[in-house]
Amino acid sequence: MAADIPPTMLAIHTAEEVSWPAVPPIETLVRDYHAFLWRSVRRLGVPAGDVDDAVQELFLIAHRRHSEIVPGKERAFLFAVAVGVAANARRKHQRRDNRLDHGADPAAAPMVATQDHALLARDRRAMLDAVLDDLDDEFRVPFVLFELEEVPVTEIAELLQIPSGTVASRLRRARELFQAAAARLRARVAREDAR
Repeated sequence: MAADIPPTMLAIHTAEEVSWPAVPPIETLVRDYHAFLWRSVRRLGVPAGDVDDAVQELFLIAHRRHSEIVPGKERAFLFAVAVGVAANARRKHQRRDNRLDHGADPAAAPMVATQDHALLARDRRAMLDAVLDDLDDEFRVPFVLFELEEVPVTEIAELLQIPSGTVASRLRRARELFQAAAARLRARVAREDAR
């Protein structure tokens, strides 16, 4: 009887029987993507003390929306959730800072020059955070992915669901903005050191 079925119909019938890969369980997603997402959330401006909570929230959202994840697109889905969670965490932190603000700008505090490697690394991290905070998400997200996470432009385009040319354009502009913000920060630190 199979001889009576045209080859194209047989191919269609066979394709219908093929099972597509399933999205891995949330435990696997946590194991495979936790480190990347933790770094991403931190570099997207979530204060250090809030990163663990933000990543936990991210995976809770992924668990609730697990059925919406397209197989093979897990990283893109999780990163999109990370961008939203990071934005919410920054807003929450900003509101908290506004309530607690005593007129002091922690980013304006002079950096303590020290030989201690841990303190130096912390100061450099604070400077990087300050410069990244000057970037809008439109530029910050591709900049963080490309420059800090070393994700290729084509994958960034897929993660953000925008054309590669747009990613390249945003990266160029992000580098310009980053350099300008870094120059302002260096000048401010130099002025404070001169006092």
